[in-house]
Formats: sequence, C-alpha cells, structure tokens
Amino acid sequence: MLTVAIASGDTASSGQLLASLEQTGLVRSVKQWSVPADKLPETADAFPEVVFLDLARDPEPYFQLGAQIHRTRPACKLVACSSVVPPNHQLLLEAMRSGVQDFLPKPVDPRSLKEILSRFSKDLEGNSDRTSLDRLIVVMGSKGGVGTTTVAVNIGVQLATYARKHVALLDFANPLGNVHLLLDLHPKFTVRDAVDSLDRLDSHFFAGLMTRHKTKLEVLGGATQPEEWQTIPVPMLDRVVNVAQNNFDMVLVDMGSQFSSEWSSILRMARMILIVAEANVPALWTLERRLLALKGFGIDLDRARVIINRWHKGDEEVLKGIQKDNNRPVFACLPNDFRMASNAINLGTPMHENGNNALGSRYRQIAGQLAGLDVASPAKKGSLGGFFSFPAKR
Repeated sequence: MLTVAIASGDTASSGQLLASLEQTGLVRSVKQWSVPADKLPETADAFPEVVFLDLARDPEPYFQLGAQIHRTRPACKLVACSSVVPPNHQLLLEAMRSGVQDFLPKPVDPRSLKEILSRFSKDLEGNSDRTSLDRLIVVMGSKGGVGTTTVAVNIGVQLATYARKHVALLDFANPLGNVHLLLDLHPKFTVRDAVDSLDRLDSHFFAGLMTRHKTKLEVLGGATQPEEWQTIPVPMLDRVVNVAQNNFDMVLVDMGSQFSSEWSSILRMARMILIVAEANVPALWTLERRLLALKGFGIDLDRARVIINRWHKGDEEVLKGIQKDNNRPVFACLPNDFRMASNAINLGTPMHENGNNALGSRYRQIAGQLAGLDVASPAKKGSLGGFFSFPAKR
C-alpha cells in the first residue's frame, strides 16, 4: 500500500480528497500538509511515495513545493489536482517544471484516482497485488438458518479479546442485519449511512459510524428495514470495506446467505472466505454449488474455508464423504450446544463470557488461527470435530 500526502490550503477540498483516497484500498497512510505553512521532512526517506498538490487559485506556492519535493526525493510521485479543466498550456508547463506527473480535475473522480494509484503501485512495488488480502475475512452461509451471524459475531469477539486485534464487523446481511441483536447493541448508524456519505467517508467519519461493544469489537450496523437494500448499491460497499481496512487490524463482513455476482469484487478482496454449513442434505448441497459459483467468479478456492456448525459426532461419516466429493477439508467443526448457543443469542451475550466450554474454546481456536497465533487443538488426531490447521495468510 502507498504512503500519501495531501498539500492543500482548503480544508473542504483536502477532506474530499482524503475520503476518496481512503476508499481506494490502495493507501496505507495519508498525511495532510498545509500550504504554505507546513515544513517538509528533512530527509528523503521521510517523504511519502505520492504527494497530491491541491492547487488553489494561485498555483505558484504549490509548484514551488512540488519542485522542492522533486529535488529532495526524485522518486516521489507528484499529482496536481486542479479546478481548471482542461489545464491551460501555461499551467501544464509550470507543473511539468515542478515535477508533476499527473493532473486530476476537481472534484476528484474516485475511479480516475484509483487508476492513478494502481499505476503508481506497479511502478513503485513491481506488482499489483492487493494488500487488503491481509485484513478482510468474509463470512457467508451456504443457506439461510445455518448460524452465519452467530459464527461471525463470536469469531469477531474472540479476535478482539483473545487475539487482541482491533476488529470491525460489518453487517451486510440482506434483507436485515442481526449482528447488533447478538451483542445487545443499539447502533445509531448503519451501512446505509456509510453508503449515503461516500463523498466524505474517511477514517475519522467512518469511526463515528461504528458502535463499540464492551469487548472492543466495533460494529457497523446492518439494514433495519428490508427496503433499504433497494437504495444500497452493492458495488459501492467495496469502498466502505476499503475505508474499514485503513482503520482496523482485521475486518469481518457478515454477508448472510445472499450470493450473486454483484458481490464478486468484495469476495475477491478477501484474504479468506468462511462458508458456514450444517451436516444436512440441503446445507451441503448448497455448499457444493456455492463453491462452484466462487470458482466461476474467478476466486481462488484455496481462500475458501468450510465451517460446519451444530456438529454432532454422528456426522463424521457424512462429512468424510463431503470432503472426498469436494476434495476440500473442513476448516473447523463447531459442536452443537443448543442451550448455550440459544441463551447467548437471546441474551445478546457472546460465548466468551460463558466460561471454559467446548464451543467457546472452538471459537477461540478459530480466531487464533485467523490471527496467525500458534493454536493447539485439544481434539484427537483424525477427529472431524477437531480444528483443521491451514495457513492464516496466503
């Protein structure tokens, strides 16, 4: 990911640019410099990789700054943002002399911005790999009713408490989000508010949309009315995810059981896709077809992980057959503890608060594995109820 600075004398303009940058998913950090007040770093290594010159009516101070940056660190990429569209010959000439490599019209178009940053990433790093693969984990159900939200919530809580990660859980379930109910939260803002505010959705604004649980897990509430999804463009959600990744160590997305090609961009971003199923014919039938669909979307199935919820010991033979048919091992099995799971759901209490038990321990193992911790499984070797070890990162 790129390190970036914005040199501006207009807080409103620089704020819009900051929000657009953080939505690309291609920047690691953004500094904001005031022109002409701020002092530049003294060493070349302290400079960011890309500097955006947010030109004012008088562009001369910005071009002087650009020339100084170019002299100190020639490898730094300079981009001028101008409301003069198209830029006249004199403006272009002065920009070229100061080392500017690209022009962007204001207000900045997010697509054009992402294209420029992608090109810079290739130039500076020699590849176009998405660094978001380190942070995003998607949780989806093979079908409705398999406990997808329960799994997402309890993994998120364990990542925050046991693995001590700064974790966001985004409730993208359609038609209604239930994450807040399982945590006894009352979000003031939802995914709808994030999408409606994309023009100013930066890290600071996004933090204000989140609801914090006492375990330190932070939640972006889901839709509270089914009709809200009629005005939530799914392709816009990848920009919400990108901003989340700038704020958090790990980002979980609860997709519920919905599944269509519209979600392919978010699925491609994910480091891991956890598919929740049960050991019954309808759930396993849809699981098989969901894996085939992921492959059809061009998603590497090595990133897909199967979690069997409400597992009974008598399910072992069924699961062995499924693993053989799909040529894919089960990532983890969550034992069926109806009373404990039901109480946790009804009371809005995560399972980490229920003491040492098999179900809570299994969630802890999953979280540890996802966070890259060295987690030992107490299960007997060869038992399908055990925790199956896979690399935490590709």
